[in-house]
Amino acid sequence: MGGSSRTSPRLPSFCFNRIAARVRVRSPPPSERKPPPPPPADNAVEPNPAEEEAEVASIGRRRIMIVVDTSPESKTAMLWALSHAVQTSDCVVLVNAVRPSSKHGDRSRDSKSRELLHSMKNICQAKKPEVVVEVSVVEATERGAAILEEARKQGASLLVMGQKKRSFTWRLVMLWAGNKISGSVADYCVQNATCMAVAVRRKSRRGGGYLITTKRHKDFWLLA
Repeated sequence: MGGSSRTSPRLPSFCFNRIAARVRVRSPPPSERKPPPPPPADNAVEPNPAEEEAEVASIGRRRIMIVVDTSPESKTAMLWALSHAVQTSDCVVLVNAVRPSSKHGDRSRDSKSRELLHSMKNICQAKKPEVVVEVSVVEATERGAAILEEARKQGASLLVMGQKKRSFTWRLVMLWAGNKISGSVADYCVQNATCMAVAVRRKSRRGGGYLITTKRHKDFWLLA
């Protein structure tokens, strides 16, 4: 993953001299030698290195929550997270935040939400087959607050969202209004999340890397 052309200060190199201590060890007499351990019993269970490795990985598993919807920015953010943030031992939680259903229910909307999550999950499993993927649907009028609450419940260590490019007119209105007009849902989550939150969008339609927004950085350019 690339970034801005920043050069980190060079750290001084240290050279440690290796001292080899030669010690002559006398072998014990035959009377003091320990007998070899007995062979394992027929019903003894040998340790499985693969199971032990999986158990250790599950202990340190991070939960990375990605907010998905039908926008192309959402898919861009998910693909960025899979290639730049998600590790093999992590758990990806795909969350779709929707408005509360009507009294009679909205089967069509629920069906589309399930199809969306299923499609995004398939992409995750194709890109990272070793990663555990979970899905969740959140109903709320205020999407920003609901997303942050879900991140808290999920125990997310990283929250990733897509962010749309704002027009020049919208930026002028925001500059003129100051803090009187609230920003986007992604801006709200980035500023108020208790965990690390990242808003992602493409620098341009033709590529050119990503623009990353966090609580400390806005539109930080990262190469693909």
